[in-house]
Formats: sequence, structure tokens, C-alpha cells
Amino acid sequence: MVYFSVLAIAAIAIYWIASSGKRKAKKRQTIASIPFPTEWRKILRKNLPFFYKIPADLQLQLKDKMQIFLSEKQFVGRKGQDITDEVRVTIAAQACLLLLNRNTDFYPFLKTIVVYPAAFITRHAQFDHNGVKTQDARVLLGESWTRGQVVLSWRDSAAGGSDFEDGHNLVIHEFAHQLDGESGVTNGAPPLNKEQNYQEWSNILSEEFKTLQSQARKRQDSFLDKYGATNPAEFFAVCSEVFFEKPTELKKLHRELFEQLKSYYQVDPSQW
Repeated sequence: MVYFSVLAIAAIAIYWIASSGKRKAKKRQTIASIPFPTEWRKILRKNLPFFYKIPADLQLQLKDKMQIFLSEKQFVGRKGQDITDEVRVTIAAQACLLLLNRNTDFYPFLKTIVVYPAAFITRHAQFDHNGVKTQDARVLLGESWTRGQVVLSWRDSAAGGSDFEDGHNLVIHEFAHQLDGESGVTNGAPPLNKEQNYQEWSNILSEEFKTLQSQARKRQDSFLDKYGATNPAEFFAVCSEVFFEKPTELKKLHRELFEQLKSYYQVDPSQW
């Protein structure tokens, strides 16, 4: 009797999970079918000139994903930062660029985007070898937490959208960390699609990472930002910025790295 009760509970659980997924998909489909607001179009035109350089089908897809993203994520302002449609749309457009053509659950662990007017100070507890606790204060432009939060400077988020050719983009960087963390740990190895090979990904990105570390130690010039030499997670985020903003140069100078990112993100910005 107990055995059958356990089976019944398991069956109910499986049904609930499956039906929950279907409800979520249907809700998202409904949201994406709503006409894209005219005011949001004006914001795209003003703040995100890159939007009109990507293919028309990707423009439509990006707008659909933005609407779903904005319906599911909460924006919170700090230090007097107002959360307007301009703030929300400008950040969402850049964040959703990383989701194009991909089977995605829209940053499933992310719940809140915290926005400061500009750079902000964070304080993290540290303990020395004697166990004495101190506060480590750092000035940051952005931060990505595995506990459901991305923190951004609005000034730098807006600047990244308006200049999409300098190879630096705060929103792409922090949201690449979110993708990376979907594996359960942020280590530069996000969950890959079924066409990709983890060993090949590891070999190519590890070799490129070591090269950048060597260039940083020797203070040599490098195409990739040396902040990427900090650790594999930062390397993946830095590479993601360059992939979308300087794809032609990346393809020319780091062909294998470009191809891995192209397979992962399922788009080819060098064709835009």
C-alpha cells in the first residue's frame, strides 16, 4: 500500500513539473505576442544603434525576448536611481542579445537587477590568518551574483549600448557571468549546446586564457582585455564582450576562440 502511495506522489510531482513548464511556455508566448510598445522603439533608436544593424529576423526575436525578460525580472534603483522604461529597455536589449537563437530559460536564477547611477562601492567581509574580520571596500561598475542578482552602473550600461564597437560592454559582461553560472558554478564553462564538445571548448579557451595571462605578466599588448586574465570566469565574460562588439577582429586574431563562441551563442556578429 505504501509502495503505491509513493508511486502516486511521484506521478503527481512529475505531472506538476511538466504542466508547470507548459504553463510557463504558454505565458511567455502570450507576452511575446503583445505588440512592442512605441515608446520602447524610440528608446532602442536613441540608446541602442546596434539594434538596427542586426538582421530583421533577429530584431524581431530580440524584441520578443525583451518583453519576456522585462515581465519576469525586477529592477530596483539604488542611491537615487530612478527605474524608468529607458533604464529597463536599454539594459534588457543588451542582456537579451546573449539569448538569440538559443534554447534558453531567460537567466533562470536571476530575479533582480539592481541599478546605481554610476560606479558603486561594495564591502565584503574578509578574515586574516588570525581570524580577524575586516571589510574590503571596492569600487565597481557591475557585479553578478549567483544568488539571483545582477548589479549595474546605469551610466556605464547606457554607454555600452551607445558605443557598440569599443569591445567593452558592462551588461554583456555581467550577464555572461549569469550564463556561466547556470552550470552551478561560475568557472568559464557554461552549459554548452548539444552540438558542442566540452573537451574542445576547454582546450581552446584554456590555451587562450594561458596566453592572455602570459601577456599580462609580461605587460605585452593584447587584443583581449587583460582583466580576462584574472580567472576563467572573467575570461569568458571578457571574450563575450569582444565577440559581440569586435567580432571581425576576434575572428581574424583568435579564430578558434571565435568559432567556439559562435557555436555557443548561435549567432555570427561578424556578418552584421
